Amino acid sequence: MPFFPSRSAIPATRLPRRAALALPALLLARPAAAALVLPERVAQGALVTGRAEPGSRVAFEGRALRVSPAGVFAFGLGRDAGPEATLAVTAPGGAREERRLAVLPRAWDIQRLEGLPGRMVTPDAEDMARIRAEQERLNAARRTDTATPYFAEGFDWPARGRISGVYGSQRILNGQPRAPHLGLDIAVPVGTPLMAAAGGRVTLAENLYFTGNTLLIEHGHGVTTLYAHLSGIDVRPGEEVRRGQVVGASGATGRVTGPHLHLGLFWLSTSLDPRPVLPDGER
Repeated sequence: MPFFPSRSAIPATRLPRRAALALPALLLARPAAAALVLPERVAQGALVTGRAEPGSRVAFEGRALRVSPAGVFAFGLGRDAGPEATLAVTAPGGAREERRLAVLPRAWDIQRLEGLPGRMVTPDAEDMARIRAEQERLNAARRTDTATPYFAEGFDWPARGRISGVYGSQRILNGQPRAPHLGLDIAVPVGTPLMAAAGGRVTLAENLYFTGNTLLIEHGHGVTTLYAHLSGIDVRPGEEVRRGQVVGASGATGRVTGPHLHLGLFWLSTSLDPRPVLPDGER
């Protein structure tokens, strides 16, 4: 399996079915190459992983990245990322390389949701105070940036089911345009066991206004997955979890029109598309 497969044949308006966004565990055990290794193509909404010479310093758009002892690093490109991004790498000997990355644009779907309670579409003052407080806790959890690169082992589906909502779609709620949908919705019955998509540490587990019972797991270097609308959560903040471990059950809590799992992916505060990091298969 190559480190990052070529995406030269993918049209700019579509996201690769499987962008090369995760490093196989086997490669982590091999000696790192001296050259900077990156995907050939990157797109809006992508989690991007790369590798530099061990001991290098790496910065994305001027922000220093965490680099593992093997030289592995990660960063994310938001839904509305511009056409170009800059990565700077300083080798242990002091040689500096700057790489300009062309960012492929994507076309976004329109998603209409009807029948939501009016309070969930336009919250009152009391609800807004709760929402702001919860957002601060979410932001703090998403800023977690630990050293172990669990993300480099890849991600699995937390549950299998019909895809009922995709990342980046413009949402129209009860006829009112709203912010884009920044996650992947997987329609599964209430009570379906949910597995950790990758190993990591729980950074948040509580009931929130919009997302109901919500779980966040950080997978190293600021890469986090979010599991929303759960009927139950089986783990606690600070707990270490392994890839494939059951961490809760699907539900219909929070702002929903039916039971499903909302799966989110973040690099620090940047929301990313979970679909490209998941294996191909039934969906």
